[in-house]
Amino acid sequence: MDEKLYSEINVTEETALEVGLTKKEYQNILEILGRTPTYTELGMYGVLWSEHCSYKNSIKQIKTLPRSGGRLLVDAGEENAGLVDIGDGYAICFKIESHNHPSAIEPFEGAATGVGGILRDIFSMGARPIAALNSLRFGELDNERTKFLLRGVVNGISHYGNSFGVPTVAGEIYFDDCYFDNPLVNAMAVGIVKTNQTASAAAKGPGNPVMIVGSSTGRDGIHGASLLASREFDEQTEDMRPTVQVGDPFAEKMLLEVTLELIRSGSVVGVQDMGAAGISCSTSEMSAKTDVGMKIDLDKVPLREEGMSAYEILLSESQERMLFIIDKDKVDIAMSICKKWDVPMVQIGEVIEGGKLIMHRNGKLVVNLVADSLVLGGGAPQNDPDYKEPKYLIETRKYDVNNHNLDIAQPEDFWSILKSPTIASKRWIYKQYDSQVRTNTISIKGDAGVIRLKELPGRGIAITTDCNSRYCYLDPYIGGLSSVCESARNVVCTGAEPVAITDCLNFGNPYDPEVYWTFREAMRGIGDACRALNTPVTGGNVSFHNESKEFAIYPTPTIGMLGIIDNIDNVMSADFKNEGDEIYLIGNNRKELGGSEYLKQKLGKLVGLPPTLILEDEINLQKLTLSLINEKIINSAHDTSEGGIAIALAESAIYSGKLGCEIDIEELSVGQLFGESQSRIIVSINPNNFDKLKEKCFEFKTGLYKLGKVINNSFIINNYINTTVEKLSEEYENAIPYIMNTKFKK
Repeated sequence: MDEKLYSEINVTEETALEVGLTKKEYQNILEILGRTPTYTELGMYGVLWSEHCSYKNSIKQIKTLPRSGGRLLVDAGEENAGLVDIGDGYAICFKIESHNHPSAIEPFEGAATGVGGILRDIFSMGARPIAALNSLRFGELDNERTKFLLRGVVNGISHYGNSFGVPTVAGEIYFDDCYFDNPLVNAMAVGIVKTNQTASAAAKGPGNPVMIVGSSTGRDGIHGASLLASREFDEQTEDMRPTVQVGDPFAEKMLLEVTLELIRSGSVVGVQDMGAAGISCSTSEMSAKTDVGMKIDLDKVPLREEGMSAYEILLSESQERMLFIIDKDKVDIAMSICKKWDVPMVQIGEVIEGGKLIMHRNGKLVVNLVADSLVLGGGAPQNDPDYKEPKYLIETRKYDVNNHNLDIAQPEDFWSILKSPTIASKRWIYKQYDSQVRTNTISIKGDAGVIRLKELPGRGIAITTDCNSRYCYLDPYIGGLSSVCESARNVVCTGAEPVAITDCLNFGNPYDPEVYWTFREAMRGIGDACRALNTPVTGGNVSFHNESKEFAIYPTPTIGMLGIIDNIDNVMSADFKNEGDEIYLIGNNRKELGGSEYLKQKLGKLVGLPPTLILEDEINLQKLTLSLINEKIINSAHDTSEGGIAIALAESAIYSGKLGCEIDIEELSVGQLFGESQSRIIVSINPNNFDKLKEKCFEFKTGLYKLGKVINNSFIINNYINTTVEKLSEEYENAIPYIMNTKFKK
């Protein structure tokens, strides 16, 4: 090419450091190009080689996970989201991603645009979103900053989801000091699509036009991926507010409808959301996937601010935009659809042969790069960070929880745990979400959200998010196992068969060898659990650098689990159903307190070993539970997790509204009541079904322990607790509202 490259700024090694690249990476770029990059090109490398976009410190570990097989229609990472075959010509599309750092800076916009971004990943595949979920982590709630962040995040999630028109049906919230500076906001979305109406994020066909569909481009979100999402928080954090995007859910709703109609029309060759890294990412990834290139005229990009440079246009993360490749013979069809929905469609370039990105601004050539050199799987770095076992594990492992007087539980322990923010009712939060829009929601209570599929009458799905990061801190391998197994157990308790996961891997600085060791171990646990349960990973997100000078988060590999329900008449719930039903614990009856809510409250620290998890026992328990539900042997099922048996029983009573229980167990130790052993479920049955239950437990080699019976309005555990269901509900439901309305000194 005879044209001379134009750079508005003289590029040096120092310039490279300013856009988030390392010295070594800058030298690699010089070698790839054989010249000095323009400032705009450098910005593209900075954002696309960032941790957030390239997964440069995680991709080799991600590749160890089971990423294909089962019901997957596309391998993990091949498209914007996972695609799972549910039969009869339909698929479920789902994915989870983080928006942690933006939410710490601007909680409302950070959380709102997190929801918007994950929804676009779903409908860019041609799927209509049918549900949203979230997994949230904050510092201790008796702090005004934490309450400010919680209010902002919840408002942002509800504003965007409610306005867009997608039900928020499930999620989880934990409160621990380690998340004080770095709250975690993980957003998940689920959609449904006909398998013959999906779209791919790939550019094809030289001569086909490249179109921007949706909102205009501004300066919001520039460097959101390369700086905000790829570094720790420090004293400059407040200066980074412009890197947080601003969302418009009403514009996104229109973008949804026009995208789905465009895909159905047959005019779309490829489509990708412009989220992290904006136009830089979508042009590069779509081109590299099929070894084509694009010629882009940045002067044609619709702008909402004057004087934007090529650098700013390419790196902007303005929301509610899609990049489309349209069949050159069907442009009129596409244009008429966009006009009908009053959504702008503007051609900014065309697909070319040769794999290069050629971009101009103000008539000057500013980018001349091979697309593959920019992206994951191409020229982007793939690192092997150092790792070593953390020193803190020496202390946590040798700590003997039996040094404390744990023989007899005190009544105040029960009430304290029931009212702790991590355990207590999250109604104050989820009542702000519209959970019933689209009228598909069957249940938002209990262990997982349940959605009917109107496209497939009589069938449904169960979805949940789960991760006990305390277990991951004490043993990241066991924590990874537990995150997958408990999320599977949650959907099983509704009567759904677990089929696939999406993961959001939240960790600290990957260049800290101790942090990276926990990452590797958690990945090993996730992989082993997914292989055992036959729930392959459809894709997800890695979020590193979740730490500040004061706090580093616990390893938090959040799992989003999808389960399939073949007959929604068999949907099970956690609430007690009938007075006189008998209550049993199926699974093991170990009394493990390591990492428990009880120990956190008693000791104020995290110690011991996390609960044991034996995969064979877990598999047997899940198969047993599904058999019991499908054969209508049980009337309720509730996973025992945080807070142990005592809290699980209380929740089943609270969910019922009027039915409690009378429990008669031989041992009233703390371990028996509040131990958080895995692979256990509490069920209730008609007494006439006991023989069937016993036979099934024997068939699946699973323990069976009688706890008591369902009674009206009272909640009794031996001579330990004697109260009413009304009192239980009052304490459980009012705990978080009380804290949110109380001013604390610290």
